[in-house]
Amino acid sequence: MGLEQGREYLAKIDAGLESPRVKPFDFPLQFLQDIDAASAAKLASSSSDIALIIDASGLVRDVSIAGRSLPPTLADGWIGLPWADVVTVESRSKVAELLQEALSGVSGQARHLNHALGDGADLPVLYSAVRVGSDGPVVALGRDLSALSLMQQRLVDAQQSIERDYARLRQLEARYRLLFQMTTEAVLMVDSTSQRIVEANESAARLLAGDGRAVIGRTFPEGLDEAGVQAVQGLFAAVRTAGRAEDVRVRRTDGGEMRVAASLVRQDSSALFLVRLAPIGRRATDSGEDQLVVSDAVEMVPDGFVLTDDAGLVTNANQAFLDLAQLASRVQVKGQPLERWLGRPGVDFKVLMVSLRQHGSVHLFSSVLRGEHGSDVDIEVSARMLPQGGRARIGFTVRSVGRRLEAEPASRAALPRSVEQLTSLVGRVSLKDLVRESTDLIEKLCIEAALELTRDNRASAAEMLGLSRQSLYVKLRRYGIGDLGGDEGNDAGGV
Repeated sequence: MGLEQGREYLAKIDAGLESPRVKPFDFPLQFLQDIDAASAAKLASSSSDIALIIDASGLVRDVSIAGRSLPPTLADGWIGLPWADVVTVESRSKVAELLQEALSGVSGQARHLNHALGDGADLPVLYSAVRVGSDGPVVALGRDLSALSLMQQRLVDAQQSIERDYARLRQLEARYRLLFQMTTEAVLMVDSTSQRIVEANESAARLLAGDGRAVIGRTFPEGLDEAGVQAVQGLFAAVRTAGRAEDVRVRRTDGGEMRVAASLVRQDSSALFLVRLAPIGRRATDSGEDQLVVSDAVEMVPDGFVLTDDAGLVTNANQAFLDLAQLASRVQVKGQPLERWLGRPGVDFKVLMVSLRQHGSVHLFSSVLRGEHGSDVDIEVSARMLPQGGRARIGFTVRSVGRRLEAEPASRAALPRSVEQLTSLVGRVSLKDLVRESTDLIEKLCIEAALELTRDNRASAAEMLGLSRQSLYVKLRRYGIGDLGGDEGNDAGGV
């Protein structure tokens, strides 16, 4: 019996329109004519959960309870009361019908009556009534319907729960499809086994040069050159193994380029690839495409670009920076402190961060980039604080100046000439005086270089040289460098 058929059957019983089909005995007088009252009472009690003896006026004269699930005190006080008074209000009309049919000798339908229990619940009982003899009492045989009623309630609750779940699923699917179709990003759902396209939004259909119906069912990747197909297959293999992978850049057979990203989505016992396609190099028509073009430009510029959080931990870097730092992939740089590669340890990066926090930007800061394999590259760094949702980010551009031909500073150009002058004094001046003179010269040049690197930030210069601030001020007076003018307490110069 199906769900709907079961509900209809229970509803008919509740309305008194359905009862078990009864086939009467063919020879009752031959076999039951000698039955006595005790046997008849035992037969009535054993064939029902509850049996009532009702007189012609409708009063309850006796009660038998045989059902194990019925409370033993159910019929307390029933004897002497009208049958209609021991049932609930809505069942009284059915009691009158049962009595009328039984007293008239008509074999009527069973009726569903409810008895009120002490805890506020109702006890459903299916009653059939028959009159004993032509002027005898009416015997009402009742069958407990509690289990059937409970089953009916569970059936209704289960169906309502299923309908609520279906409604939620339909709403969720409607929202998903609306979002799937409205997004400007090209998105595909690809079966991980056959690699056939299961779903595609309009953006993906346009990008793959076909309408939605034509795209669904095709095998992906398609429309790519041989290198692009291999790159996408490698991407899928990596996603199957690790669940995620770096996106790949591929070329289409029509000459265009696009970026392909994929992730794995589980559905029951199968798996699908969620594939995102981003065209490269086409004219931007909305903010999403503008951001894509900017991202591609940052990735392809020859200068290094690094994005960090406000603590200097790297969140992203372009390929040019990876090349300068001798790194193979972004995984090696993400989450690492930029100070690991940039500047003299413990000096340059601190100076940069102080300047950024004070002024918000730094332009053409001379430093060095230490490669992962030991090589050093002279660089210029420009940086800018980037507020983003209440949390600062820092963007660094790193430019190699190792091959740049530029005029040396006057102080450094004078160094070789000063050394020559000093060596020419050998034999005429004692070694002690020569060492003292050369030490003073080198000390002066180092202080000038530190001030130049820190843009006259004397506190940072002192830290760079490993001096206290007071010692630096003494040496500045000694060599006549800068104009202190009583401003020895000023920690910051002109960064």
